[in-house]
Amino acid sequence: MRVTFVGLNYKPEVTGIAPYTADVAEGLLCRGYDIHVVTGFPHYPQWAPDPRYAGSIISETVEGVPVTRLRHFVPDSMTVGQRTHLEMSFGTRAIRHRLPRAADVVVCVSPALVSTGMVLARLKAQTVRPALGVWVQDLYSKGVIETGTLQGPSATATTNLESGILRAADGVAVIHQRFADHAVSGLGVAEGKVSIIPNWTHMPEQTPMTREHARDLLGWSRTDVIALHAGNMGLKQGLDNVVDAARESDRLGGPVKFVLMGDGNQRGLLEDLGRGISSLTFMKSLPEKEFRAALAAADALIVNERPEVAEMSVPSKLTSYFGSGSPVLAVTASGSVTDHEVRTAGGGERVQPADPTALVRAVIDLAADPDRGARYAEAGQRYVRHTMSREAALDRFETWLQQLVRAHRGRSSTDLSAGFSVKSDLTSP
Repeated sequence: MRVTFVGLNYKPEVTGIAPYTADVAEGLLCRGYDIHVVTGFPHYPQWAPDPRYAGSIISETVEGVPVTRLRHFVPDSMTVGQRTHLEMSFGTRAIRHRLPRAADVVVCVSPALVSTGMVLARLKAQTVRPALGVWVQDLYSKGVIETGTLQGPSATATTNLESGILRAADGVAVIHQRFADHAVSGLGVAEGKVSIIPNWTHMPEQTPMTREHARDLLGWSRTDVIALHAGNMGLKQGLDNVVDAARESDRLGGPVKFVLMGDGNQRGLLEDLGRGISSLTFMKSLPEKEFRAALAAADALIVNERPEVAEMSVPSKLTSYFGSGSPVLAVTASGSVTDHEVRTAGGGERVQPADPTALVRAVIDLAADPDRGARYAEAGQRYVRHTMSREAALDRFETWLQQLVRAHRGRSSTDLSAGFSVKSDLTSP
């Protein structure tokens, strides 16, 4: 089977969606599939073009996978208009680029939603077209409401756009049951078109590092109590709460050292907020060995969300956190998707969001009870082994691709005007 993936993010980006798309592409290639990836230039999570990549189009082979990179606009601030410009820029390049015409299946990865709609619109206009799937990692219709980015008619328009795009595909894969429920009840996607493929750990299984060895490798003190947040520093993470917790730790004499590791469009603002706080350290993203060491070195791994964020996404960092050998503190609303995942795994406990004092106290209490922390860590590792393996995910993905082909063969091509409309005659930036 010939499969083309179309999405903004791919290796060498190390966080977010990119590792999952790359893992599936490489895994399916090893299983005998003919794979091609159409993607953007590396820019995430730093939201700046990677200077190692030049030109407007690059064709390369990454771990055996043929990859075509299309240069696109990269915003310097993440407003709604800038995000839309980014996605339209990539979508315009993608539909003007000659997508592999012999593909049996084209899978669009969302985000980016707008470029996904543009690609689907172009392909469905063809007399002979491949099967079309959308792999949903984040729900735009939930995200714009929960982050307060859009309200009223604008939020309704976003919901209608997402609904039309997902209904236009031959099939939709989502990463959580709650996403599937919303796709059906909130977006009007036929239940039979929705499949659930949970994210998995994309880090190869290795013998866990001891906390002492990990700290020695990183040059961290063996005696400090360290709470680490690793990954994107964006709007939905609400990491000003962690900065405030570090300030509270300073007030208490520094019982907890907070580390924010990674990048994102909010990092500069967070660094400004954190100036002069002794209990707060910022780190750039690390290579895999050092990244593993950082996770193993922490007394607690933090996933922090704004109080209103409940349904829009499943933090990709959880797949790495659960396998790390360290316990998780989920700073999130009760009943959120993140809360559900941590409770299901047994890998940690919930902390009230936007309450920095509660976060400091939770870290102190967890560090003071190593047996409890060890139970959480062991449960998380068990959950990864039993339910989050790469091979199980590839099996689910293969099944979904076969379903897409059958669904496409079973229905004729239809005009997109019944579903959604995306302008595709934009001028490429």
